[in-house]
Amino acid sequence: MTTFNIESLIRPHLLKITPYSTARDEYRGKAEVFLDANENPYPAAWHRYPDPHQAELKGVISALKNINPEKIFIGNGSDEVIDLIIRLLCEPGQDVIVIPDPTYGMYQVSAQINHAGIIKVPLTSSFNLEARDILKAVGPRTKIIFLCSPNNPSGNLLDKNQVREILARFNGLVVVDEAYIDFSDDQGFLPELDNWPNLMIMQTLSKAYGLAGLRLGLAFARANLIKWLNNIKPPYNISHAAQALALERLRKTDEVNRQIKEIINQRNRLANQLQTLAVVEQVFPSQANFLLVRFKDARQIYNYLLQNGIIVRDRSAVLHGRNCLRITVGTPNENTKLISALQQFKP
Repeated sequence: MTTFNIESLIRPHLLKITPYSTARDEYRGKAEVFLDANENPYPAAWHRYPDPHQAELKGVISALKNINPEKIFIGNGSDEVIDLIIRLLCEPGQDVIVIPDPTYGMYQVSAQINHAGIIKVPLTSSFNLEARDILKAVGPRTKIIFLCSPNNPSGNLLDKNQVREILARFNGLVVVDEAYIDFSDDQGFLPELDNWPNLMIMQTLSKAYGLAGLRLGLAFARANLIKWLNNIKPPYNISHAAQALALERLRKTDEVNRQIKEIINQRNRLANQLQTLAVVEQVFPSQANFLLVRFKDARQIYNYLLQNGIIVRDRSAVLHGRNCLRITVGTPNENTKLISALQQFKP
């Protein structure tokens, strides 16, 4: 087991930072007159600043995920979480992140923006993770390892024992991005959060909960790490409207669960039907709400679908992605249109 101390990883000048504080951070109780924030005092839908710590929303997420609110961070999308954690730990021009290849592209983009080094470690040709290869890439300036599971763009779960080996042997922070975990038959790493001091888990309300337009990403970690994220985030990073609409959606868990079940059913249907098509070479196994599909000529199929008003994602340029398109699972009607269009394709 590693010896992990988050303070030893934080950029030294940030250890001395005084976080921005609002008057609403400084009082407890119920107020009637707000003269602290220079807002327009006349009633309008959103004339007050939002709760900077999203207490009510975190309370609902806490109950839903069975995790203490002090271990929850809410970002303006998971992309804000990725950016903040790199900014917190990685000294520009010196420190490094390690990522599998291929994986979600924003780990690399955020590292580049923050002038952090990037080491890519190839996954196997079946998109599996080898802990020994990841650990070989770790050097004295490696601060973060990002692991996406289910992986994007391949859709497969990473082997949990391989991830545990990395957690056990790496002294830096391991970020497991579980954006698609609701579509898998695995609970992910949340039940193990307290076992690993160097683990941070990211999830999102954009996928299964259907709130992509609100931009709400979740991070779960030890309370001391969450505190540091709160210290460096913008004071009002989650709008009042986003918090209110998320609360409304999170109270409809029966509807969300029905939709998740239907998406999984449609994923299986789509995989089965795609495998019957002459233009398809391989449908990769998926635990996400999308399928990675290898075609005989992906670019030709991509352009053909575009001409028929169907947009998919060309992933041919990524490692092991030759002639692959990533196809999101749509509604039954949308999936029927896709299959029908592909059945009518003539090279």
